[in-house]
Amino acid sequence: MAPRTHRTRAAAAITALLFVGAQAHGSQPHVHEARANPVARADASSATSEASMAGILGDAAECVAYDYPPIDAALASGEIPPIWKVVQSVQSDAEGYALFQKLNASAPNIAPKGFNGTLNPNLNYDTATDPDCYWTATQCLTPKAPGLAPDVGQVPEPKTLGYGFDDGPYCGHNEFYDFLTTNNQKATFYYIGSNIADNPWQAQRAVADGHEVCVHTWSHPPMTSLTNEQVFGELWYTLKVMKLVMGITPTCFRPPLGDMDDRVRYFAQALNFTIIMWEYDAFDWEEGMNGVTNQTVYSNYDKLISDAKAGDMDTHGAIILTHELNTYTIGTAMNLYPQLKDAFEWITPVGVALNRTQPYVEQNYTQDNFAQYIAARGGPAAPASASSGGASGKASATGSAPGSSSSGASSNDQSTSATKGSSGATSTGVQVGTALLGLFTVAFALL
Repeated sequence: MAPRTHRTRAAAAITALLFVGAQAHGSQPHVHEARANPVARADASSATSEASMAGILGDAAECVAYDYPPIDAALASGEIPPIWKVVQSVQSDAEGYALFQKLNASAPNIAPKGFNGTLNPNLNYDTATDPDCYWTATQCLTPKAPGLAPDVGQVPEPKTLGYGFDDGPYCGHNEFYDFLTTNNQKATFYYIGSNIADNPWQAQRAVADGHEVCVHTWSHPPMTSLTNEQVFGELWYTLKVMKLVMGITPTCFRPPLGDMDDRVRYFAQALNFTIIMWEYDAFDWEEGMNGVTNQTVYSNYDKLISDAKAGDMDTHGAIILTHELNTYTIGTAMNLYPQLKDAFEWITPVGVALNRTQPYVEQNYTQDNFAQYIAARGGPAAPASASSGGASGKASATGSAPGSSSSGASSNDQSTSATKGSSGATSTGVQVGTALLGLFTVAFALL
């Protein structure tokens, strides 16, 4: 079967889809040089597994279109919706629609702040009272609606950077993932469902390498612009393609552009998500656009680095928004990694810094808690109650991994996540997602 014609591999095309008015990068060189000696004459069309895809190096080779029958079948049957289009409905998915109807009955009565992926530029929102905890307008992290947990804006572990990247999987990411492996560094990756459908072998590498993976929607729309059913669908179908391709059901979510209010929070938390925001923003995705230059991006990183060195992280840690979007964003991350290592005592996945040892619904995947992670990298030995964890922090796909006992917080424990106060409340409505996701049985098919 020929490679699917819908697969768009150019970074410019992906960027244009993700960000309205964006243009291709390409205008600013970066210092980091491409790895020498890529696999000779191999390209993505020759890959037959995650491991073989991981051995292919160079954007031109990695970003060649290839066929992946489970995705072809899911698209043809309607099991997943068309890629790079805002989800319109879940009515064709019996399980999803039943769950949506159940959750929708208790959803906050908050109107969409736009239409079908476009925010209303003339929205007259009351920022003084901020009734919806609308992050886009006020950077609110503590919900106003009852029963919702705060978003995560910082990590509680001092002198620690919660390290993560939005918008993957980028087709040409192997050099970057090799770099992380060489440095024994794990990260959190916020994957877009449509990118997973486009780059399934690349998506599998994050799990194989032991990184933490979170949901970043199906098509990357501003979530508050959508109807309730669209909000649910953007999350639901991302979970489905993650299960289909990667065998996981994540319990963390980051909204595109940070666009979040209590209506979107409700559906996200009902699906068992911890919501991960940020405190610092590199604006690396915007380099070459809207007056953002390479120097702007480096200055944004430098602000985080200087604050850490000045002691601003002595009582808590930080999260910075960066991207796995193209060669520029990942090259910048590699260039500045030594400076981040110098500024912070520890760089960990966000979930590790939150002591989330169960990142997925599936019980056969675990990750180290913070004490285990740093002990494996030269830090103080983990206490006896935690020392049974896997030293590498790598997820196990073959059974309960070492350290899968109760050390560290559970996947939906957010007691350390509040950055601007905490309601301390939970809701039986919000918790319904945990039980129902246990029934989420999409076949995990691999070539």
